Amino acid sequence: MTTNEYIDQAEESLLHTYNRYPIVFDHADGVYLYDIEGKKYLDFVSGIGVFVLGYNVKEYNDALKAQIDKIIHTSNYYYSVPLANAAGKLTKFAHMDRVFCTNSGAEAIEGAIKAAIKYAYNKDKTHDHEIIAMDHSFHGRTCGALAVTGKQAYREAFEPLICEVKFADYNDLESVKALINKKTCAIIMETLQGEGGIYPATKEFIEGVGRLCKENDILLILDEIQCGMGRCGANYAWHMYDVHPDIMTTAKAVGGGVPVGAFLVTEKVAKNSLVAGDHGSTYGGNPLVCTAIDKVLDLFESEHIIDNVNKVGAYLYEKLDEICAGYDCIKEHRGMGCMQGLEFDRPVADIINKALDKGLILINAGTNILRFLPPLVISTKDVDDMISILKQALDETVA
Repeated sequence: MTTNEYIDQAEESLLHTYNRYPIVFDHADGVYLYDIEGKKYLDFVSGIGVFVLGYNVKEYNDALKAQIDKIIHTSNYYYSVPLANAAGKLTKFAHMDRVFCTNSGAEAIEGAIKAAIKYAYNKDKTHDHEIIAMDHSFHGRTCGALAVTGKQAYREAFEPLICEVKFADYNDLESVKALINKKTCAIIMETLQGEGGIYPATKEFIEGVGRLCKENDILLILDEIQCGMGRCGANYAWHMYDVHPDIMTTAKAVGGGVPVGAFLVTEKVAKNSLVAGDHGSTYGGNPLVCTAIDKVLDLFESEHIIDNVNKVGAYLYEKLDEICAGYDCIKEHRGMGCMQGLEFDRPVADIINKALDKGLILINAGTNILRFLPPLVISTKDVDDMISILKQALDETVA
């Protein structure tokens, strides 16, 4: 079948919630994807921050194949060796105490919200609680995650959602202070806003929010679904600040390609929130996905992934700075490690399409920001190749 025939076949059955690019991918290797016609694409999206180790990694693939031959799924009524291994390694890697495995990032957010609300309920036995979230944030598409997502257009058709949520301005500590009251049970924020435009938290802001939470016995929830797992240059981005969340979420990269997420809590939250019967997941933490977590964490260490992020991420920053200086239509360059963005004075769809034609995969964050989320194993040569194609795309669309 041809590309168009596969697309037509898919569109006959799929619910149209995505405007997909007219490409049918067939296989991948390293930092490259290949379509069914054999065309090669340099991938600077990595499945929206998922394939941190790159594609077709033998050690990872072999671990999953071996586990498939043992057992894929039982249920959470029982233990498994991969669950025990993954839970121990992930809590240590994240600097947290307890973990609940989910199937996605949105489900991790749902669990984090439930834990925070149950903690507040156990404290005062009332249901009248509020959460503070951030404008321009993105936490997922399920109803609880939507409720704390700071984009009204995403929420409007589905309201009313969960408990009262108020929105502060990201990186504006005074706007957070102004919303805190006796009903506030949690503050949720991304350590680095992704969909909202690639905005890292300032030191003053995130550490100030942390102090406010401690002073008022409010739980701090940090969403590290996109910016975590080494992407910003540390195990999790919050490790680069003097702050410690009560609850954090992780997903995407944590499984290296299989659908898995998690929310992690401190011992204080664990002892005072969710108990048996309060939360569950049929597939969450099954042996297959926990094998993936276990192997990803092993490879992070053996392959020195975070060292590579700090080295190549700095080089990427330097090269994108040069691009920023060379084009008047680029307003700003922001980001950390291997999560960076260029803000334009116009929509970037034409740039993405032109780059795609030339064999480079990029993604936007909003209408006017190019987002760069490469596999964390990229080399400086990969950056040079990306920059070369990007310049061509820019010259043909904005010059």
